[in-house]
Amino acid sequence: MVSTVDYDAIILGAGITGLVSASVLKEQGCRRIIVIDEFDRLGGNHIDCSIGPYTFDIGSFIFQDDSPLLAHFPEMLSDYVPIDPSWGKLTPQGAVASYPLSIKEDILRSGLWGCARIGLSVLFSRFARAKIDNARDFARYWIGDYLLRRSGLESYMMRFFGVAAEKVDLDFAEKRMLWLKEHSSPKALLRHLTRHKSVVPTNRQLARPRSGYHDLYSIAAEKLRRQGVVFRLGCEIDLIRKAGPGFVVEAGDDRYVGKRIISTIPINRALASCRLGVDADLTSVTLISLFFSFSGRRGFDCSVLYNFSHDGCWKRLTVYSDFYGAIEGREYFGVEVIASQARDSIEFAEQDFRSHVSRNNLFAGDLTLEGSRLVPHAYPVYVNRAQEKVAAALAKLRAFGVESFGRQGGFDYQPTARVSTQNAEAQLRARA
Repeated sequence: MVSTVDYDAIILGAGITGLVSASVLKEQGCRRIIVIDEFDRLGGNHIDCSIGPYTFDIGSFIFQDDSPLLAHFPEMLSDYVPIDPSWGKLTPQGAVASYPLSIKEDILRSGLWGCARIGLSVLFSRFARAKIDNARDFARYWIGDYLLRRSGLESYMMRFFGVAAEKVDLDFAEKRMLWLKEHSSPKALLRHLTRHKSVVPTNRQLARPRSGYHDLYSIAAEKLRRQGVVFRLGCEIDLIRKAGPGFVVEAGDDRYVGKRIISTIPINRALASCRLGVDADLTSVTLISLFFSFSGRRGFDCSVLYNFSHDGCWKRLTVYSDFYGAIEGREYFGVEVIASQARDSIEFAEQDFRSHVSRNNLFAGDLTLEGSRLVPHAYPVYVNRAQEKVAAALAKLRAFGVESFGRQGGFDYQPTARVSTQNAEAQLRARA
């Protein structure tokens, strides 16, 4: 069918950026808005997976009660679960230490000669290697070669990026690893070595409802529906074409007419739908999520554990039962593995994880794989000067008339709902 409504705006994607965009456009006086998503549910890459009595995340998502997302949808706050998470890492030495860097484990336990090597390595990196071209250079500049290796950060970067750190563009490294710069400056190091009053966060940490993301984002969608926003989910987008002063979006047998197109879907999907070609260098990570339940003894007490050791494919595990409680005496957690690191095989990823955690005494007891999920377009990674290619792709879409932004639509790594919300607001308010 052809839409009989001439929409003021057609929003592609019903993730956080899409939902916030609809809210901002309503505030700006946009009356007729439709949100179209190829997924049959709300939330974009905020995905949960229910298996038996357990509900897992595809990834690890923690929110804050002062997030600007809640300024748009304050009704959501009561459905979040307040949590008190803790973060740790498995070191190359087999210890569980503070994440991301530990003064005690990474520096002091290296001994006097190790501390001297760390200091000399940092000095050499700061003064003899002035040129910083990639992610490895960036990390090496701030903590030196020796600590980069000893701390396991070099190994973790390979697991996160899916490629060697020296292939990753500096732009992405600065965005993803800003904490390294903040914690390794002379001022920050002096603060670590002297007494100082710690800053206690004033916001609360939150997790999605135990039932999953659908119930959470349905609250936002219902508010938007009451304001007249229309949703079409499970609607695969085939073609975006110009029609007079506006656009037509063809999705299966349906066609939707609108004056503006706001795209938050993967940038290459938007380019292909507009018949503008795609750029193979704009690659995103494909993620394998493994879902386990467990009964026995854990070798760590943090909620989120990162793998900084030199072996093992997995990069992070999140213990959801720390947030929602054990079920029938069993804890449950999710494990993230970059597919390319595990030969694109769920079976290999599982066996590698089991072998690795056994060697490091992380789980002693009954460890049961409850299920798994393969997730393409989990997050973008900048390689081969991707920033320039992203700018060119966005310029193509802009010339065509499509406003594309967000984690997927802007090929922009956005680590939190706060950043996603702020970027959507900034983009649309700048246009207004």
